[in-house]
Amino acid sequence: MNASPPIWTPYCGAAPDPAGLLRAWNLDPVLLCVLFAALMLGWRYAPAERRFHLAAACTMGVLFISPLCALASALFTMRAIHHVALALVLAPLLARSLGLGRYAGRVSLSVMTGVQALVFWFWHAPPVYAAALSNDAVFWIMQITLTGTAAFWWAAMRRAPAPGAIAATLATMVQMGALGALLTFAGRAFYAPHYFTTQGWGWTPLEDQQIGGLIMWAPASAAYLLIALVMLYRALPPAYAR
Repeated sequence: MNASPPIWTPYCGAAPDPAGLLRAWNLDPVLLCVLFAALMLGWRYAPAERRFHLAAACTMGVLFISPLCALASALFTMRAIHHVALALVLAPLLARSLGLGRYAGRVSLSVMTGVQALVFWFWHAPPVYAAALSNDAVFWIMQITLTGTAAFWWAAMRRAPAPGAIAATLATMVQMGALGALLTFAGRAFYAPHYFTTQGWGWTPLEDQQIGGLIMWAPASAAYLLIALVMLYRALPPAYAR
């Protein structure tokens, strides 16, 4: 008799199939209240940054309320996109809206680059990843640490001299690409929560992992490379920037 597959209970709900995706909204009242309260407090006490507060709230809505949150329960590919969005979209918005730049002088950019990389790799270790998708508290620790370390990295990077900021951005590109390449070329699927959730989407667990790794390896790494190139261009003397 075949054993039944384990039942994973991710924060965003059970993995949906394509037919049920558009109904898979996460209407957690606690999350909705926290987002609304944070937005109101930000508008009241930091009105000059209102557009960043609103952009951060909208980004969180897409990542944690929309059906994309539930889709990340089904596909590691969507979880990879989710984590990249935390680091490249939500984190810089929060760094600006929360005024983390005022603490940048107390944080070493090289240290934050290493910490951000360690946290990102830690949460992609298969046992830790599985724990986050089966326990709400661990899930939110994952989200907060991924976003928080990236936000402080952005704040430190923006205040750093151009050579240091470019080096830190390229180092982040390399670690993101290395993890993506590892997942892309792996010979087996690592993530147990997705062993039985990808077939409805037409992928095997290994194909799903490889596509997620490819997203980290190519477009996500390319985004950091583009940021580094923009900083390099801005740092050039006017005669060279023409």
